[in-house]
Amino acid sequence: MQKILIIGATSAIATACARQWAVRGAALYLIGRDPGRLAALADDLRVRGAGAVDTGTLDVDDLAGHEAALAAARQALGGIDIALLAHGTLPDAAACDRDAALAMAHFATNGGSTIALMHRLAGLLEAQGDGTLAVISSVAGDRGRASNAIYGAAKAAVSAYASALRQRLGRSGVDVLTIKPGFVDTPMTAAFAKGALWARPEAVAAGIVRAVERRRAVVYLPWFWRPVMTAIKALPEFVFRRLKF
Repeated sequence: MQKILIIGATSAIATACARQWAVRGAALYLIGRDPGRLAALADDLRVRGAGAVDTGTLDVDDLAGHEAALAAARQALGGIDIALLAHGTLPDAAACDRDAALAMAHFATNGGSTIALMHRLAGLLEAQGDGTLAVISSVAGDRGRASNAIYGAAKAAVSAYASALRQRLGRSGVDVLTIKPGFVDTPMTAAFAKGALWARPEAVAAGIVRAVERRRAVVYLPWFWRPVMTAIKALPEFVFRRLKF
């Protein structure tokens, strides 16, 4: 039975992943902020066939609380085969441009808290000698854009740290997976107009589960974002800065 920790478990993509792992009989430990939503999700996963489900609450911005939260998860699961980090916020870019404190708060949640959790989990998995650390970054981290500067900068930091961990942990039997979704139709993006490039969370979750199984290093979801971002990254700076997107 796979032992899986999910942080930010009540997010749409994380919930879809948990449901796919539940039908395979995995043991799941769910971490989030809202105990009521966690309890409801745990009941749903038990009905779907999860081998075991436990929950824990954590404000990811409380870095001092990380160690105890991870220790509780590890004890409940009896080890960790897969850890998926899926928490985050999507800030109002214009509001962040006006308010440095707000911008730094969102950077701390999307970048600092994620890297702090990756740091602790890397040590746990390295000592264990196996496992997968999977983190949801974003295509937004591939090149900074004015329309989501803070979010993109935080995701770039997460992607860079994951790359470093892959080098460090590669010989220890620990896999590090960087997940780069594009536009995903979730409650967090409810206000956005949707188009052909948008994906459902269930499709992105299927890609995550498949990437973990295949021990991939970096995955773009859906797949077409890899050539799209390759083209965007190749644009000369004098061209890129004139674009409006």
